[in-house]
Amino acid sequence: MSLDHPRSARLLRPSDFARLRESGRRLGSQNLNIQYREREDVSARLGMVVSRRVSKLAVARNRIRRQIRESFRRHRAGLPACDIIVIARQSAVEQSNAQLRAELETLWARLAAQAGGIER
Repeated sequence: MSLDHPRSARLLRPSDFARLRESGRRLGSQNLNIQYREREDVSARLGMVVSRRVSKLAVARNRIRRQIRESFRRHRAGLPACDIIVIARQSAVEQSNAQLRAELETLWARLAAQAGGIER
């Protein structure tokens, strides 16, 4: 299992984020939201939104981003081919790393069940 996070697995352009915001489907949990949209490619791509509203401290925002990125790397092979944005809520900063990872595991499973069953 490859645990790298190549450039091809990231949402980089503002237009990608905008397209997802307009026409993406949503999944939510207590501390994180996911917006996703199926794509024709073979693998999933990740974008993250952890705004200053979540925490004014960059170290806190970066901790959340690291947990999201690491969880995505571990589950990327099992995810359907779609663009994904993970959006952190303010309550995410109060969660431990283990709690964030557990919540992400649940979201990845829900995403695979919902998006995996959609015909392209």
